[in-house]
Amino acid sequence: MQEPHNQKTADHTTGRRTFLKKFSLFTILLGLFGQLWTLVRSLIPNVLYEPPTRLKIGRPEDFVEGVQFLENERLFVFRQGNQFYCITAVCTHLGCTVKYLPMQNDDPPWHFHCPCHGSKFRGNGVNFAGPAPRPLQWYKMELAPDDGQLVVDFGQEVDRDFRLTV
Repeated sequence: MQEPHNQKTADHTTGRRTFLKKFSLFTILLGLFGQLWTLVRSLIPNVLYEPPTRLKIGRPEDFVEGVQFLENERLFVFRQGNQFYCITAVCTHLGCTVKYLPMQNDDPPWHFHCPCHGSKFRGNGVNFAGPAPRPLQWYKMELAPDDGQLVVDFGQEVDRDFRLTV
């Protein structure tokens, strides 16, 4: 009667050993596959599609004297005679679009106001009220040599005294 009992124990031990070997092999292969996948994935670049930093906004004669708001670009373009400059309409607090407000008896005769959280900016973009931590950005403008359109370079900030003379 002892022989069948030993036989049963031996079969049970062999079955457990076989299972552990297969499970170990599966775990090792899974780890190797994970490492191989990571290696292959690192060879494929993550591409970030961003809008261009330079943008043609139109011919100088298309802009009226004073200010013009370009909604899609969130940009204020100012024309004073034959001089042009532009200020972003993106509030430096949380990115809301600021509004242009004409003012009486002020130099310059306008301000910018953020309707989201109440930040206020002088006509030159400098913040003077509200939670905005920085002034509005001024961007470089130039004329395109091929067709004479105004080009705004959103990747290059300029000083507040910048003017493009056409």
